[in-house]
Order: sequence, then structure tokens, then C-alpha cells
Amino acid sequence: MANQGSAGLWHTLTEEVVSGMAEWRVGHPRATLREIEQAVDERLAGVRARLVEDAVLRSTQADLTRLPAAERPVCPACGAVLEARGKQTRRVTTRHDREIRLERSYAVCPQCGDGLFPPG
Repeated sequence: MANQGSAGLWHTLTEEVVSGMAEWRVGHPRATLREIEQAVDERLAGVRARLVEDAVLRSTQADLTRLPAAERPVCPACGAVLEARGKQTRRVTTRHDREIRLERSYAVCPQCGDGLFPPG
């Protein structure tokens, strides 16, 4: 999986969900609608987390050094244009309790000194 593009990886992950559900259903022939929904949601949560992670990492905001100053985000406290201070990895938990890792620019405000990971 490591050498394929995002679309190929997403397709593979989705197929794993479908085949995993087929296997689960064989083992749970009398499952209720609620149990089936829960099993589907558990399996889709991994694919969802990967889609979110990939989309965020493809954001233009992920690497502030590639953006002209006029396009960089501004400090929410004072409005100054943020400056990149290297890349850091941020771990975020998704709505379905899956952890994603985001490597992106860490930004610092040159006026008030606040630091943050820009949104987007």
C-alpha cells in the first residue's frame, strides 16, 4: 500500500471495509440494525480518518513557507501575518475516536508571540 497514490490507497481501504463487513455479517447473521450500523461505522472510521488526514496534509496551509506573505493566515489575537517556525507533528483525535498525525508548519506571530497551527 505504501507506494500507491492516495486514490489507490482509499480504494484499497474501502475494499477492506466491504470485505470485513461481509466476514462480520457471516459471523453475526442475527445482528440488529443498530449492531450492523455500529459495525459499519467502526470500519468506516479508519477510512474516514485517512481521508481527513490526507485532505489536511494537502492543504496549502500545511507549509506556510510556500505561501507568499499576502496569502498567509493572520494571528487571531492581533491580526499580524504569521511566520513559519519549522514543521511539527500534531496528533488529533477525530470524531470517531481515531488518531491522525498531521505534519505541518508551526506558526508564530511576530508581534504578540502567540504560536499555533494554522487552520485548514
